[in-house]
Amino acid sequence: MTTQSAPTQTRTHPYSHIEPLPDPPRRKPDMQQYEAIQQFDAPLRAHFAHRSDVLISGGGYLRRDAADRGDFVPDCVFVDGVEDPKAIIWRNGYVTSEVGKPPDFVLEVASRSTGRRDYTVKREGYAGYGVGEYWRFDHTGGKYHDAPLAGDLLVNGEYRPLEIVTEPDGRHWGYSEALGLELWWDGGQIRFRDPATGEFLPTIEEQVEARRAAQEQAYAAQEQAYTAQEQAYAAQERAEAAELRAARLEAELRRLRDE
Repeated sequence: MTTQSAPTQTRTHPYSHIEPLPDPPRRKPDMQQYEAIQQFDAPLRAHFAHRSDVLISGGGYLRRDAADRGDFVPDCVFVDGVEDPKAIIWRNGYVTSEVGKPPDFVLEVASRSTGRRDYTVKREGYAGYGVGEYWRFDHTGGKYHDAPLAGDLLVNGEYRPLEIVTEPDGRHWGYSEALGLELWWDGGQIRFRDPATGEFLPTIEEQVEARRAAQEQAYAAQEQAYTAQEQAYAAQERAEAAELRAARLEAELRRLRDE
């Protein structure tokens, strides 16, 4: 006799109905460019970890709508106040008509092959897409871009340059209203500083070191707790042994008195 098993329920991914955008064309990796993108991504993710309505992404197409076939692929994207950032990531790109607004912030990191396009064609293109702030970062100090660090604010459909301060030590920085942070070119690295505290956001290396130190402290505290517990057990055993000896001595004294 054949028995039928209960039908299994198929679990549907909450974003399975979304048709992903195609993957951007592959390009030869630029390690310095990749490192700079990581310098952007990790500190901001930690800084905005308490927010569920912030998108920090990049590497996918930017489109006005599903019919748009533009070839703009921002290195770094920041958007504040989105309903579901995971849906955008599942889409494999940013579609303005679906999200409800253009990105608040886009950053392009310089490379030998795309540097000139970043501050010419893409600058005009991102203005057309309505990107609120468009920043460029050149780790070489301006060899590939027209400046080590540059930012533009969209005003009436056109970009106006944001002020970039050059420090005496050669560092450059500007303030991003979209991020609420200062963006720094510091020795060829991207850094962020909170103007409210005057402190730089921890880099990915500093985050790793902080986690390692915290883990070591946790291990040390655990070892101290184990040691204290062992000492408490030993003290309890000594007290119980002393109590037993006292009871035996008292019993022996009673015996001698009775005799």
